Amino acid sequence: MNTESVVEFLGNVPLLQRLPSSSVRKIAKVVKVKHFDEGEHVIRNGESEGVYFILEGEVEVYGYAEEDIRSEFVLKCYDYFGSGVPTSEQQADVIASSKLTCLMLPSEHCCLLQPKSIWNADERHEACAPVESILHLDQLDVQRFRGITLPYAPKFEKVFGGQFIGHALAAASKTVHCLKLLHHFQAYFLLVGDYDIPITYEVHPLNDGKSFASRRVDAIQKGNVVFMLLASFQKEEKGFEHQKAVMPLVPTPDMLLSYEDMREKRIVDPRFPRTYRNKLAITKHDGWPIDIRFCDPKISTNQTKSPPSLRYWFKAKGKLSDDQALHRCVVAYASDLLFVEVSANPHRQRGLKIRVLSLNHTMWFHRPVKADDWLLFVIESPTSFGARGVVSGQMFNKNGELVVTLVQEGLIRVAKTPQTSLRAKY
Repeated sequence: MNTESVVEFLGNVPLLQRLPSSSVRKIAKVVKVKHFDEGEHVIRNGESEGVYFILEGEVEVYGYAEEDIRSEFVLKCYDYFGSGVPTSEQQADVIASSKLTCLMLPSEHCCLLQPKSIWNADERHEACAPVESILHLDQLDVQRFRGITLPYAPKFEKVFGGQFIGHALAAASKTVHCLKLLHHFQAYFLLVGDYDIPITYEVHPLNDGKSFASRRVDAIQKGNVVFMLLASFQKEEKGFEHQKAVMPLVPTPDMLLSYEDMREKRIVDPRFPRTYRNKLAITKHDGWPIDIRFCDPKISTNQTKSPPSLRYWFKAKGKLSDDQALHRCVVAYASDLLFVEVSANPHRQRGLKIRVLSLNHTMWFHRPVKADDWLLFVIESPTSFGARGVVSGQMFNKNGELVVTLVQEGLIRVAKTPQTSLRAKY
């Protein structure tokens, strides 16, 4: 069997469905093919070399229950048995009941069955990246999850839209075959989220085909659907390739200031209005879980007119777990930090307060992404009209490959004074 055939088989083993696709591929590289004749012992009581996955044939398992009463049952293709801990004993005899072929994961590699990732674990790990903790979900049942807004998570006086997106994609990803990856989603922001109470995410399977799967996710607070997302997943396969988009020439991230450093520099920069600098100085900023480096530092503020475009590098702070599904959720989370606001840039002026709220958000993932490595986000707003602004974006990796295309539409209105509390986002 070639590696891809092994990956395909392992992807259908129930035990491995909870693992990221990267772990399944690592397991595929270290498993050994084992053949047994009918009647031959595969493992004896008290002995085990690792975990066996049945590829072809059947085995009978003879165990010992209370009062030494023998019991037996049959295992078939995609079933598994053995022990993942070298020091533990296999409390059963396993005998081939036909010609048998297994893939055996040696004990020394069984750590691959339990990757240290908050993405798959029941508890948060202190050493994980901040954004990974923010996207952690508690599983309530097979298709229901619960997320909370952590104290250090961005809020913007409401649940951050990127958090809704990241949580919903995480929930959907956990219900899809591990070898199928997110390639497209469309999200709708319906009501303002309350960051003081948990959010329930209900996943609705729409389709599970051989190559594609689709899911709908409803985010619920106080009995209301406050956010909805439709997502499509595709099994990885090779195909035609071309790219017309060209990454613009911009300074490298190491030549640019971080958002936090730039913010501190603006406080003492006399080119900015005193009122603006005073507000920065007294406003608490806990920092973002995403490192942002603006390519075109300007002296404009939120009351200064500027072109409807923006370019910046970004990546998650810290090291993320090795799971492509997680990396795509993090990129989607980060995409909403500074996106639709760009459509308001040409309309800003002194004394005018503009209220911007996301209405919908769409993304296409073209290639694998690494959210803890630098990505260039190029944003433009082609138009705004009827109290709605539209922005489009492209994300490139450091090699100039187009990895993501995205579009967002948002509500743009002159803020009321005093600003009234809105239940709906439109």
